Amino acid sequence: MLIITSKDNINIKNVVKLKKSAKFRRECGLFVAEGVRICMDALYSESHIDTLFVTEKSIEKHTSEYEKLSEYADKTYIISPALFSLISDTKTPQGFLCTIKALDKTFQFDTIKNSDKFLALDNLQDPSNLGTILRTAEAFNISGVILSKDCCDIYSPKVVRGSMGAVFRIPFMICDSVCKFLNDNPQLNSFAAVVSTEANKVTQTIFNTPCVVVIGNEGNGIKAETIKACEKSITIPMDGRAESLNASIAASIIMWEMIR
Repeated sequence: MLIITSKDNINIKNVVKLKKSAKFRRECGLFVAEGVRICMDALYSESHIDTLFVTEKSIEKHTSEYEKLSEYADKTYIISPALFSLISDTKTPQGFLCTIKALDKTFQFDTIKNSDKFLALDNLQDPSNLGTILRTAEAFNISGVILSKDCCDIYSPKVVRGSMGAVFRIPFMICDSVCKFLNDNPQLNSFAAVVSTEANKVTQTIFNTPCVVVIGNEGNGIKAETIKACEKSITIPMDGRAESLNASIAASIIMWEMIR
């Protein structure tokens, strides 16, 4: 356990960069998890915690969690509330923040089971949507989530926080493109979620397993090449005036229909 008092300390500077820059996260192979619950989720999932940053007040308030995390983490630093506010990404920090090594989950997709039901995200851009989708996918016991490399960064602090720890538990993989993933896995029954009256209604669709449903970009939907690679197109029937649904809401409805 060490004490940091200067905002110019290299460890503080690096956390600030990790918080802000997806490029720096990729270069370092690290990401940030903030909050007592999410830090403990990282521990319980046996993620590699590189560094724990805490304030003295947070240690007093959460002594048991601090003892477990400080014993598990490679390094522990105590910092002032002022310094913590620099590295924090929340309005009311709890005084617990970890830097964690990037998660290696691709191997979990090496063997696709006959009962598997996957969700694929094609150029999804909103971190809040991604966090919600991961959380919902875990709640509905979806087998895994596939992300195209042009999706928003799954290690963004907003995604990690919004997923409520699901990012540590649910299998996910990042691929060059969803189209290529589908072509490489022809055994999957594939469905493109689109806004079209000509598509099959999701409420009347049978999701024969193993299967994957593709959710597209918030504004532009699924790429044309990805839709072409899918076997079928499905849509959520809507009687109201809205033309489409928020991506995470649409994904939640579709995942519910997948497991129903």
